Amino acid sequence: MVQPNDLKELRPEWVARLTGGRVHPGTGVAHDLHWDSRQVGPGTAFFALPGMQTHGREFGLQAMQAGAAFVVTDLAHPGAVQVTKPERALLAVGRALRDRFSGTVLAVGGSSGKTTTKACLAQGLAWPAPEGNLNNAPGLARFFFHLEQTEGCVVELGIDRLLEMAELAYMARPDFAVLTSLGVEHLEGLGSLENVVREESWLLHVSPIRLASIQAAEFLNLPHLKTYGIGAGDFRGEGLEMGLESTRFHFEGHTVTLPYPGVGPAMGALAALAAARMLEKPLPEVIERLSALKLPPGRMQRLRLGAVNFIHDAYNANPLSFRAGMAFLQTLPGRKWLVLGRMAELGEEALKHHLEAARLAAQVSSNLVFIGPFAQQQAAEAGGIALETIEEAVQFLTHRVQPGDLVYLKASRSVGLERLLELWPGEAKEGA
Repeated sequence: MVQPNDLKELRPEWVARLTGGRVHPGTGVAHDLHWDSRQVGPGTAFFALPGMQTHGREFGLQAMQAGAAFVVTDLAHPGAVQVTKPERALLAVGRALRDRFSGTVLAVGGSSGKTTTKACLAQGLAWPAPEGNLNNAPGLARFFFHLEQTEGCVVELGIDRLLEMAELAYMARPDFAVLTSLGVEHLEGLGSLENVVREESWLLHVSPIRLASIQAAEFLNLPHLKTYGIGAGDFRGEGLEMGLESTRFHFEGHTVTLPYPGVGPAMGALAALAAARMLEKPLPEVIERLSALKLPPGRMQRLRLGAVNFIHDAYNANPLSFRAGMAFLQTLPGRKWLVLGRMAELGEEALKHHLEAARLAAQVSSNLVFIGPFAQQQAAEAGGIALETIEEAVQFLTHRVQPGDLVYLKASRSVGLERLLELWPGEAKEGA
C-alpha cells in the first residue's frame, strides 16, 4: 500500500514489504533519502548503491553513526533494511513514490539539450523539476519523495549504459515524453549510435503523449509523434535571431524572447511552447515566463570579465552539442577565441569525433586553443595551439585577447574548463 503524499516519511517496514527485504533492529522512520553517505544526516534513509569505485555498503555503519534512520543494503547489520540488490530496491521505492503523485509527469530524454529543455519546460509551464541535472535513479527517487501534489512536474532522464532508460522510464512512468535529440553520446557504455537511438527512444515508446525535435524524429518511425523545430515540424519557430545577449523567434504569431544566446535555449523554449499547446495551456503566460528563463551554470552562460565577453558552455559536450555551439558562433560578428577540451565517453571513436570537431571549429575561427589528450592531433588537423593545462590557456589568452573579443568555452564537465574563468583577471559579471 502506497503512503499518502502528505506524510513525507519512509518507514523501514514499508520499504521491506515493497522490496522483499528484512528489517534489522535499530531502524527508524526516515524523512529524507540519499545515496551519498557524505550527505546523510539525522532521519535520512541511506541507499547503499554500487558505484564506479566503491560500493555504498562500505559506508552503511558510517551512515548510521551520522544519524541515518535506516540503511537499504545487501548486508546484515543494525539499522539495515537488508535486500538482495539495493539498486533494484531503489527502483521499486522510486516507482511507488512516483505512483502516489496524481499530476502529469513530463519526462525529457535525448543525447543533448536535456537539462536546458527541462528548465524551459518546467519554468514555462510553472511545474516543479529536480534541480540541476539530477537525472539518474537516486535523484529521481528523492525528487518524487519530496514532490508536493500539483498539476504536473518535469523530470530529466539521463542514461550512459544499456537498459538504463528502461529502468528510469519504469520509475518515472511518464504521461508525456519529450525527446530532444539523437546522436553520438556515452559510447563507452552505449556502444554505438544504433544503441543510442534504441535506448533513448524507448522513452517515447512507453509514453502516451510523444513529442520530439525534428532532428530526433529523423531516426524514428513512431505513430502519433508530434515534432518541433526551427522552421519545420508540427510546432515551429520562425525568424530565429540569435545575438550575444538574447535569442528571439516567432511562434504562432507570438514573439518569443529568451535571455540566453544560442540554438539550445531556442530549441528548449520551442519544446516548452509545443508542450503547452498539446496540454492546452495559454501561450502568453508561457512566453512571459520564458522571457525570464534561468538556466544552470555552464549552459550558454554569458559572462563579462573586464572588457572581454565569455560564453561558458562547458557543462557538457558531445558532437551534437558541439555542432549547435558552432552554428551559433557562426552568426556572430567580431573576433572569437574557441577554447575546446575533451568530449568524454566517446570510446574508440573519440579521436575521429575530436578531429571532426576541430575541422568544424576552424570554419568559425582561426583562434583555436585545444586542451586535453587529443589537443596535438586537433591542432595539427585544424590549426591553432595545443596546450596541456587550463593554467597555460589562461596565460596564452591573456596576452592575446583584446577588449571586445569573445571567448567560447566547450568541453565535458570532467575537464573543469570553468577554472579558466576563475583564473582570469577581473571580476565576472554574468549577462553584463
